[in-house]
Amino acid sequence: MTASVAAFGLLGSLVTACGSSEDGRTTLRLVAPEYGTSPSTGSKAYWDRLTTAFTAAHPGKKVEVTLYPWAEVDREVTRMVQEGDAPDVALLGAYSDFAAQDRLYPASEVLSIRTEANFLPPLVEAGSVDTVLYGLPFVASSRLLFYNKELFEKAGAKPPKTWSELKKAAGALRTAGVPYPYALPLGPEEAHAEALIWELSNGGGYTDVRGEYTLASDRNTQTFRWIKDNLVGPGLTGPVPPAELNREDAFAAFLRGDVGMVNGYPSLLHEATEKGVKVGTLRMPVSDTLSDEETPPPAAGVADWMMAFRHDGNRELVSSFLNFVYQDRNLNEFAERYHLLPSTVSATQVSQDAAADPDAEQFLIALRGAQLYPVNEPSWLQVSDTIKRNIGKAVAPSADPKAVLEQIAQQAREATEPE
Repeated sequence: MTASVAAFGLLGSLVTACGSSEDGRTTLRLVAPEYGTSPSTGSKAYWDRLTTAFTAAHPGKKVEVTLYPWAEVDREVTRMVQEGDAPDVALLGAYSDFAAQDRLYPASEVLSIRTEANFLPPLVEAGSVDTVLYGLPFVASSRLLFYNKELFEKAGAKPPKTWSELKKAAGALRTAGVPYPYALPLGPEEAHAEALIWELSNGGGYTDVRGEYTLASDRNTQTFRWIKDNLVGPGLTGPVPPAELNREDAFAAFLRGDVGMVNGYPSLLHEATEKGVKVGTLRMPVSDTLSDEETPPPAAGVADWMMAFRHDGNRELVSSFLNFVYQDRNLNEFAERYHLLPSTVSATQVSQDAAADPDAEQFLIALRGAQLYPVNEPSWLQVSDTIKRNIGKAVAPSADPKAVLEQIAQQAREATEPE
């Protein structure tokens, strides 16, 4: 995840129909994750409106949409593919494993030239395998450190710029009675996001310049050892063990006023503002070991990806649907609904001109230089799942961070080795 709000459950099909013609399919099947947290914020309303508009503009064509929780959607689509029942279009957190299996249309076969050329450059790079665009970025976000201004003022803490300053602020917050001085969501929902944020802030990351995994690098090991010894060990991350704390729960605690600091994205800032929480934002504090001469680490960026599966007779229908989805008004409606960033240059400009969400500008600036997940590595879907389920163990009281990271790295090597 994207960068996306946790789901509240399976909604099932929104628009159903069946049928085909000799000239091609008349019904498109789309599988997507649920971005909402309740029926009132659910994605059903968006897809209902979009599919109704699409069918009105394309008589005789229909769309069947199925929503799954974020925690299930990747697994469900993988199952469908393995059973020979892939949807026509899917919206997921990763795409490249399907591209490696030659199951996807490249963008050039399903998008107009104008639509393909309209994506933001960092997203094009992440969505391409060997310079061919397969992952079509839909919405994106970047991560910034959020802090509760009132809690900081009460504790006499200052917004941190370095890890040592973050530790000092967290200590002051704990003394002031804040339940979660620093919320560290390394639970299985989205642990790979929190882990990447910390790794980047120490000059590390998931891959090197060649795109090869560096999960157990010295810098990453140093990062998790510091977190374990300086935050988790002293009790500065709250009552729930980080390996059991999911992002959704960390965000809910922040909105209750129980969290001093947490890494967040635009939708959380919007929710906090609506609830009257006074939020400060800043780039993730950096390791004290980074020299002043080193380039400031990039922010972590997240995108969610549309992908078009190859089926006999479906290319024309898929092309019509995707070009419709990526019209500015349709893309912006979704992005604004969940306070995320649209993936195209023109939709971003329209959103800025409309001043729909002035706070989004800081996230867009961070996104332009952000480091995204290595989604163009075919093994990423499997590797990210391994990280989600295991990285929290690296900061457990009795853990050896190096051993945990090496175990994850070994599983990543096995995932990348040819069968």
